[in-house]
Amino acid sequence: MMRTDPFRELDRLAQQLMGPGTWSKPSAMPMDAYREGDEYVVAFDLPGVSAEAIDIDVERNMLTVKAERRPVTRADDVQMELTERPLGVFSRQIVLADTLDTEHIQADYDAGVLTLRIPIAERAKPRKISIGVGSGRKEISG
Repeated sequence: MMRTDPFRELDRLAQQLMGPGTWSKPSAMPMDAYREGDEYVVAFDLPGVSAEAIDIDVERNMLTVKAERRPVTRADDVQMELTERPLGVFSRQIVLADTLDTEHIQADYDAGVLTLRIPIAERAKPRKISIGVGSGRKEISG
């Protein structure tokens, strides 16, 4: 996973010029990713998106999050003065490490933030290895 994105501002400007994302060409959504104890946490900013408009899929180690922000229906006599909030489809794909347990992902959506908690697999957690003491010397003859 890429930790920094030097082209984020350029992407944001291009999205403003090209219009909203579509299902065939979705826009990116901002996210944070970090490890918290025995979990990997990924938080996506999706303000104004209803929980029913969010789709989360995992196939092997590829996590895909798609969401759609639809226009709000307004009365006929409403005249918009300014519209800066992007509409359309947003998507993000993340390649998850083999050390994560994709069978037990938890998803919560609160205040416009989708938070995924992915447990670290038991086989990836640090563990102590005991050392056996041999009963005697062994000789190699050749």
